[in-house]
Amino acid sequence: MNKSTEKDTKNAESTQQQAEQYGATAKYIPYSPYKLRPIADIVRGKDVLYALRWLTTYRTRRVQSIKKVLESAVANAKNRNNVDSSALMIKEICVDQGPIQKYFKPGAQGRAQIQRRRLCHISVTLQTKS
Repeated sequence: MNKSTEKDTKNAESTQQQAEQYGATAKYIPYSPYKLRPIADIVRGKDVLYALRWLTTYRTRRVQSIKKVLESAVANAKNRNNVDSSALMIKEICVDQGPIQKYFKPGAQGRAQIQRRRLCHISVTLQTKS
């Protein structure tokens, strides 16, 4: 009986931890993950309001995709449990490699050059501040 109650308390704690986490993903973003990862590294572990402020002031087009996913995760948190955005922080942000689209462009002397268009997947996980 003692072991079963320990398992029940562990399961209850894990469901509470899952209830405090909110996420969003965006797939097939047409930017190279090598160019988006440095931006994600700056924002990782920061407060959501600070991250959104920083992303709006950083004037690069590729920042908009990270900002859009972050705003979606904040909207998910507000929708599910009515959590204020000032009470959230970025727990995890991942920029993963997506599929590579290969196409050919004409090269010199009748040759064909392979061009690679890299795509990426962005996933953001938020958690409430403790």
